[in-house]
Amino acid sequence: MAKAKKKRVRKKRRLKRLLFLLIGVLILWVLVLVFAPAEEPPPTGVAVPIPDLELPYYEKGAIVVSHPGYTLRYEEEHEQASWVAYRLTQADLYGEANRQDNFRADPSIPTGSATLDDYRGSGYDRGHLIPAADLVRSDEAMSGSFYMSNMSPQEPGFNRGIWATLEAVVRNIANTDRLIYVVTGPVLTDGPYETIGKNEVSVPNHYYKVILDYEEPTLKAIGFVLPNKDSKRDVSEFAMTVREVEEITGLDFFHRLPDRIEEKLETNLDLGLWDLTPFQLTARAKAEYLESGGALPTASKEKSGPYAVILDTLNNILYIIRKESIVLLEDVVGKRTLKRVAPFLY
Repeated sequence: MAKAKKKRVRKKRRLKRLLFLLIGVLILWVLVLVFAPAEEPPPTGVAVPIPDLELPYYEKGAIVVSHPGYTLRYEEEHEQASWVAYRLTQADLYGEANRQDNFRADPSIPTGSATLDDYRGSGYDRGHLIPAADLVRSDEAMSGSFYMSNMSPQEPGFNRGIWATLEAVVRNIANTDRLIYVVTGPVLTDGPYETIGKNEVSVPNHYYKVILDYEEPTLKAIGFVLPNKDSKRDVSEFAMTVREVEEITGLDFFHRLPDRIEEKLETNLDLGLWDLTPFQLTARAKAEYLESGGALPTASKEKSGPYAVILDTLNNILYIIRKESIVLLEDVVGKRTLKRVAPFLY
């Protein structure tokens, strides 16, 4: 009898805590809307601005989540994103946010993202899909790059070698062409896959990147597919058309382009149009950029403001609410039953 009473008291306290947390979420959401920074206008010279041009096609019901600086589609079956899409401008490269290394689960994933424990002792790196160096525009964006939804298991030699080189090449293209659209992720069509951790995170065999330069005078697109292993080859050897990457991944990139332009850009590749040297951020390069009239990304002003703090607190509270809700459901139907009828909660 006493045990049942204690259980009721514990349940009542948990419900009260959830109520306070929900009220806190409502207040924080209002504050997020109040302090949200204005969108930075696109650079001049873009052929015809197309909203969300970087986003691949996705069907209704897909788990698509946006964070400052990027959008991803999460695949519960593989416990990682199938794509991460973003715009990258020349100004973005000269932001002042410092790397934070605050790896953590992503509370925005309704089914729950992979966790740090999944990677621990696996022998694989927590490989960024959108690299942290592409999100130096603000502390908020930098912090968001360390969500586990933006990670994928990568061989250390690959992650720190040719993949890092290709990431630097992408930044150099943004520096040269001023504005590009990037989609990157693991190839999830060539399994079966080794898995790691309690959540059985798939270890991809290959990774891809596609890049679109939709700014006059030369419109162009390029794709890359690389095996998840160390390589001493030049990144240019992995270059291919965007259409070839689509055939490998099963994804439809840049589908918002006019059909005629999409067909031309995705089926043609001229390596001579691309500067595939890695970008190096030096004090001299930054000084030359500023002297040429370049401006630092306006979003960098967020880093000392309340917006990033509010948003991070909101995400943390949402994560706590999810955990508390699962415990409450376990009290009602039992943990074993809940795992059987709603395995996606775990």
